[in-house]
Amino acid sequence: MTPTPPLFLLLLGLMGAQATMDLRTAAAMAAGLCKTRPTDLVFIIDSSRSVRPSEFEQVKVFLAKVIEGLDVGPNATRVGVVNYASRVKNEVSLKTHRTKAGLIKAVTKIEPLSTGTMTGLSIQFALNVAFSEGEGARVKSPDISKVAIIVTDGRPQDNVKDVAQRARDAGIEIFAIGVGRVDMSTLRQMASDPLDDHVDYVESYSVIEKLTKKFQEAFCACSNAATDVVFLIDGSKSVRPENFELVKKWINQIIDKLDVSDSKAHVGLVQYSSSVKQEFPLGRFNNKKDLKDAVKRMAYMERGTMTGQALRYLLENSFNPGQGARPGVTKVGIVFTDGRSQDYIGDAARKAKENGFKMYAVGVGNAVEDELKEIASEPTSEHYFYTADFKAMTQIAKKLQINICQEEDPCECDSLVKFQKKVEDALQALTKKLESMSKRIALLENKIV
Repeated sequence: MTPTPPLFLLLLGLMGAQATMDLRTAAAMAAGLCKTRPTDLVFIIDSSRSVRPSEFEQVKVFLAKVIEGLDVGPNATRVGVVNYASRVKNEVSLKTHRTKAGLIKAVTKIEPLSTGTMTGLSIQFALNVAFSEGEGARVKSPDISKVAIIVTDGRPQDNVKDVAQRARDAGIEIFAIGVGRVDMSTLRQMASDPLDDHVDYVESYSVIEKLTKKFQEAFCACSNAATDVVFLIDGSKSVRPENFELVKKWINQIIDKLDVSDSKAHVGLVQYSSSVKQEFPLGRFNNKKDLKDAVKRMAYMERGTMTGQALRYLLENSFNPGQGARPGVTKVGIVFTDGRSQDYIGDAARKAKENGFKMYAVGVGNAVEDELKEIASEPTSEHYFYTADFKAMTQIAKKLQINICQEEDPCECDSLVKFQKKVEDALQALTKKLESMSKRIALLENKIV
């Protein structure tokens, strides 16, 4: 039997290395499709004597499942865990574990302290210690989120209002989860605004896992989150001043969920009634605080409802590069109205969609659903919303923020499918190379013989 030439083995080795590189590239691409925004996240968990050992185990399962959905790493999401009762214990610091496996293993080893409920003390500890640079927190930056998730089942034995305010003032976003007979007013004192997004209640620890998906989505960011978003807001007389204030809060709820920065989401605001007024163009404000302050300053116009004129303004001005729009970036228009338009909307609504703008239509009260559907992108069921009451707009804000991110749920990307396709392509390429090389080797062997 003719021995296999060393050349053949060398070529196979080189081709195998190339295939490995192709597969690694495919894996990296797949992993990059869904990732969480860089976050310093600290769980603050109540293990007072009212929390039974079996219930504390369920809390740890909840933590592990949320961690499982995060992009854990030194340059991505860092996770810490603070355990408290009458005293506070730093179980996991932000610098300790840089992998999911290490984190989850550490969480499973946490034991309950089983004494009192010093929730205020735990928040103070998080502010002074857990979120300190010495414990692995990163320097304060608009690109790094600071988040605390507090889980408690009782009434605190100390003051939480003032210390929670100090934590929020320091830039820490606080989510408060209450279980069973928890004091709801305490949760509201701790949580960040808007409270609807930051306060959660479950009847018992046995169902706390149902909150997992919410928190996985809360930390999920698009791989390509560069978006130009323009709000087109009806300021007609029928809205009324008190409802206009609710509309402004609703806008800020959506802004809270956007990844606002120079390179990510830019926001513009246009108000209309009988005329159209640009409140501020895209790109003028590139942080959430300045954006939200500008929204709060918007003065109510009153008068008529010229929605068609407003849509034409959006087409001709708002998404124009001269007004701050960026070429090649997703364009999203959010139209809010509470009544029938006094002019024709058809042509402008159609052109906006033909231009590739993703259009959302939100109606309240006397808004005409046929007009909303005419404005909205396809599928209309995902792009138009209606409620009879201004106070119910919060629910619409929650739905809108998820869809602005990208076509699909950002935490349910088609990573696996794309990765699989890359692997198949790499294997097919390798097979062809092997067939070609086999033919050449056969020719060489014939010559040698």
